[in-house]
This record gives sequence, C-alpha cells and structure tokens, in this order.
Amino acid sequence: MAKFFKIADIVIGKGKPILVAGPCAIESLDMALRVGQVMAELTDKMGIPFIFKGSYDKANRMSGKSGRGLGFPKGLLALRAVKERVGVPVLTDVHETYQVEAVASVADVLQIPAFLCRQTDLVIAAASSKRAVNIKKGQFLAPQDMKFIAEKAESTGNKKIILTERGTSFGYHDLVLDPRSIVILKELGYPVLLDITHLCQRPGASLGSSSGERKFVVPFAKAGLALNVDGIYMEVHPNPKNAISDKDIQIPLGEVKEVLKQIFG
Repeated sequence: MAKFFKIADIVIGKGKPILVAGPCAIESLDMALRVGQVMAELTDKMGIPFIFKGSYDKANRMSGKSGRGLGFPKGLLALRAVKERVGVPVLTDVHETYQVEAVASVADVLQIPAFLCRQTDLVIAAASSKRAVNIKKGQFLAPQDMKFIAEKAESTGNKKIILTERGTSFGYHDLVLDPRSIVILKELGYPVLLDITHLCQRPGASLGSSSGERKFVVPFAKAGLALNVDGIYMEVHPNPKNAISDKDIQIPLGEVKEVLKQIFG
C-alpha cells in the first residue's frame, strides 16, 4: 500500500490527486504572487489541493547565458511571500547542500532536480531537513532505480518522500513517457507525481536551450490520472514567450483554467 502523509493541510498519496504548479523560475516577486494568487483561487473553486512551485535559482542550464531567476537568497524571499500572502504550501528545488537549511526554513517541500537525483549528499541533506522531499526521476534512469534513491532519503528517518516522473531520454533532444514507469514507481510505495510540462520538453533542441510541444500536456495528464498518479505537476507563466526558461512548454496563465477543466473535469 502506498505511503501517505500531510504537507501543511494537504494529504498526498491517498484520495484526491493534488496539483503542484507555478512558474519554472521565479523571475520577480510580482510575477510569483500573481501566479500564486490566480492558481490558488482557481484550485480552491475546483476543489483541487494545491502546492505552489517555483525555482529561486535555475542552476541546471545548458548555456551560461541562460537566465536563472532571482537567485539565492532573494528568490527564497519571494517564495516566503507567496506562502504567507497567498496562504499555500510551496515547493522549490535545491542544488547545493549548503542551501538546504535556508530553503527548509521556507519551503514545505524540497525538490531534488532530475539531473541531481543521484547526488547522495544532496538527497541526504534534503531529507535530513525533515521537510517533505520530492525526488524527480533522472531522464537517464530506469524507474526501478528510484528505489535506491528513495532509500537514501529514508535512511535519515524521513518518511515524507515523493517521486516524480518527468520523462526518459529518447535519442538526442527528445523525451518519451513510458506509462510502465508510473506503474513501477507506484509499486515502490511512495506518492507519485507526473510532470506533464517537462514531459513535453525537447532538451537542448533550441540552440543551447530547450524547446517543446505544449499540445501534449492534457493527454499526458489524463494518462497519468488513469494510472492513478497522486498528483499532477506543471509549470505556469503569465507570458511564456517572454519566460527565461521553458518558453514552449509552460502553460499561459490565461489558459490554465481551461486546462485544469480538461484535466480534472
């Protein structure tokens, strides 16, 4: 039986699927608050448990010229503002062990980026914070391998572990979703999220940055819910064309209401 636990007032791993959503990168305080407020209002009306996500620093970039957001620690202040002013739990990724303590003082969920999921010290440091930890499956890993990474986290005594499927490398500049991966991850006994926007990504396919095809977002979400994922994870931006990252896959804020209706009914 899958483990379940609470993040603030939200139960994950049992019952209603949750939604983790927000911008790829926190580009400004105003933007983070705007996205957080709109998403909180929509999900409240639709009865969808909601956690705001946003990266204070996009450290995993192919090009050194790519934007990274507000950075550390300024981006954490924006996350704290969303948490306090909007009144929702927040999730953010952490890339360095020395940042874990500060991030854990703000975030309800610490996320291990897919590219860093095998970094033992980072996984253990995040789990040792006693906050919930979301470990994204590396694009280079078989889903069965996530058992060992989750066990690293649990070795700290922390049982609040989430696994997220975000696609598997498929040749050059492409990802594929294997539905078997969700089944296998669920069998490991942890709550599983499906990252429907990063599944649409084409890594590095746009001259040093990623491109993608947003049209697959809803079909991926429906497939995930049919396979009993415990939540949907997606990125939302007021104007994706002007975003500093993931321009082609983030869902425009003005369209998110219709997208949620299609996904959650």
